[in-house]
Amino acid sequence: MVRHMASNPSNKRISLQVEYEGTHYMGFQFQPDQPTIQGEIEKAIQQLTGESIRIRGASRTDSGVHAYGQIVDGLIKDKYSSSTVLQALNHYLPSDIKITNAYEVSESFHSRRDAKSRVYRYQILNRPEPSPLRRRTHCVVQEQLDDSKMSRAAKDLVGTHDFEQFTKGLNNYTSTIREVLRWDVRRVGDIITIECEGNGFLRQQIRRANSILVEIGKNKWPETSIKDTLEDKFKKGKSHTVLPALGLCLLEVKYYNFWDKVISKHETS
Repeated sequence: MVRHMASNPSNKRISLQVEYEGTHYMGFQFQPDQPTIQGEIEKAIQQLTGESIRIRGASRTDSGVHAYGQIVDGLIKDKYSSSTVLQALNHYLPSDIKITNAYEVSESFHSRRDAKSRVYRYQILNRPEPSPLRRRTHCVVQEQLDDSKMSRAAKDLVGTHDFEQFTKGLNNYTSTIREVLRWDVRRVGDIITIECEGNGFLRQQIRRANSILVEIGKNKWPETSIKDTLEDKFKKGKSHTVLPALGLCLLEVKYYNFWDKVISKHETS
C-alpha cells in the first residue's frame, strides 16, 4: 500500500528533476494497473528504501506527453544523500525515465503549489515526409503552414483568460481561468516550435489551442479564431481537434524562491 511518509527527524524532503519520454505511459499521475511516470518513480524508490511512499509532481502531464524538466518531491529517510538517491533511482528506473538533478529541500517545499509557471514546447515537423528520428517527438503536418499567421494569432492567448472553451467534454475544474505569460511560434527550416508559459494549464488546453493555430497556419480558419473561441463566438469551437500528445514536452517548472529552499544538491549537469 502506497502511503505518505509521516514527517519526523529521520526523514527529509527530496526534490527531483525528471526527464522522460512519455510514449509508453498513461501520463504522469499514478493509475492502478497502468504504466505511469509517477508509478515508476515510486517503484524505484521502494526498491531503494524498501518503503512505499507517494511523491508529488509539479505538472500532471497527459498520456504520451514528454518532459525535460518535470519536478517532483517526496519524503525519504535521512540516511540517503541526494547523490545516492539520484544514482540509485536511475539504476532502477527504465531507460525512458531518468533523474537529472536531485536536491534536499526544506520541509515546506511543494513542487506543485510553489510553482510560479510551467513552460511547454510543442514541435511540428512541417513537411510531406515523416521522419524516423522524430517520430516520437514531433507531430507531422504535411500541408505548408504559415507560421507568421500562427504567431500573430497566438498573441490572443496571452493574458488572463477563461479557457473553458478549450476544455469542452473534459473533467470539471474549480476554475478554468489561467494566466498565460507567452505563447510563441517560431520556424527553423521544416520545424515549427510553439512554446508557451503560464501559471498552469488545463487538460489538453495547449494541444487544443495549438490545433487552432495549425488550422490558421493552413489558411483554413481566420486569424481571429483564437479570440473568437475564447469569447465562444467561433461556431467550430466545440469541435476543435486535439493535436497528438507526442509533440508536447514539459520543458521547465519555474519557482519564486526555489534556491532558498535547497539545503543540498546533486546535479548531473
